[in-house]
Amino acid sequence: MAKVGTVFLVGAGPGDPDLLTLRAARLIEGAQIVVHDGLVDPLILAMANPGAELVSVAKSRARHTLPQAAINALLVREALAGRDVVRLKGGDPLVFGRGGEEAEACRAAGVPVQIVPGISAANGAAAAAQIALTHRDASSVVSFVAGQCKGLSEQDWAGLAGKGRTLVIYMGVKTAPQIAEKLMADGLAPDMPLAVIEKAARPQMRVLRGPLAALPDLVARERVKSPALIVIGEVTAREDAAVAALVEAHA
Repeated sequence: MAKVGTVFLVGAGPGDPDLLTLRAARLIEGAQIVVHDGLVDPLILAMANPGAELVSVAKSRARHTLPQAAINALLVREALAGRDVVRLKGGDPLVFGRGGEEAEACRAAGVPVQIVPGISAANGAAAAAQIALTHRDASSVVSFVAGQCKGLSEQDWAGLAGKGRTLVIYMGVKTAPQIAEKLMADGLAPDMPLAVIEKAARPQMRVLRGPLAALPDLVARERVKSPALIVIGEVTAREDAAVAALVEAHA
């Protein structure tokens, strides 16, 4: 009976190789084939052994190298050919990473699959920017939403942001105007503070702050590029966050 490889769905964290788990680092270093998305930092890919095959399946809002069904088929095909596959994803594979879909496809084909969690983009970005997603005096609820998806205008975000709450928006750069309009229409104050964290945990990281009403202008003026997260809530304006911004400005 032919050997069947294992597919490892591995979280690469927010970008800094030092934030990989030990298991993720070992898998990358020993991989036969690494199938990676566009959010994985080149420094992490450089950890793979010279004989490993690196396959990019990078996606953007306007261009998909491979549709999701084709990525699923690629993972299954390589594993059925007897190769162990490291499927490397930015952040955590199960937080807006389609890891669940890929795991289901592998199991349906009889391919063993293991999931190796990573530091999520939200946790990594907040830590790098010194923003506490929860704070006893400011927030006891955190919600994660995707700002780039089908039916964005029809989604009900009421109650996800506001006093005592933190809202983290993934993939929201291109839809920043619709996001601001949507939240204010749901009753969120135009002066609710927010932070846009670009290229978190990397040397090029920027933390941009402003009120909700100014989000579209902030993103356009500063030419914010993905990967970037939008964090909305009072936690972004606390004194510790202001101190972090001051340190960053003088770095």
